[in-house]
Amino acid sequence: MTAQPVLTIHRVVDASRANGPGVRAVVWVQGCTLNCPGCANPETHDPAGGTRVPVSILAEHICGISSKIEGITVSGGEPLQQASALAALLKEIRRRTRLSILLFSGYTMQEIEALKAGKAVLRLADVLIAGRYDRARRVARGLLASSNQTIHFLTDRYGPADLAEVPEAEVLIESDGTVVVTGIDTPSLSLLSPPEDPEQNR
Repeated sequence: MTAQPVLTIHRVVDASRANGPGVRAVVWVQGCTLNCPGCANPETHDPAGGTRVPVSILAEHICGISSKIEGITVSGGEPLQQASALAALLKEIRRRTRLSILLFSGYTMQEIEALKAGKAVLRLADVLIAGRYDRARRVARGLLASSNQTIHFLTDRYGPADLAEVPEAEVLIESDGTVVVTGIDTPSLSLLSPPEDPEQNR
């Protein structure tokens, strides 16, 4: 019997406007060994953290909200360090919906193509934001965290103007009170838990 693919995730947000064009579900995967200095999401690095979720369950959730969103964005952590499970998720989303797929990776395009299942992931994505974060070259606009990163339009679904319209940051309050500060320009406030002191972070 073939084992079902499992993806280790840090968080899923059902509706974001700061992680790609339109309203998007966002999946932050857990685990990254690239350790870019100044990374906005260091809590996503530990591969032993996060929650292991069967791809079938995650796909069912995303497909279930597909009428309310334009697409899905996958970030991290480093998504391509779970390339096989990621490819399984994106393949199911492609099969069942018309959602667009935007992917952030610290790897370059060439590095992704050399990874097992890397090319499979690329065939399923519409846009790839590639390259390690370099805080000395920080720009934080147009979905680029630093100027060395590259944008690859893998289909004709989007172009540069679509990415230019994405807001740099947003604050989301989830139903359990968790505050999620996300977007390309949140260097020190990403993925927060609610403060004990209600005056904090005001």
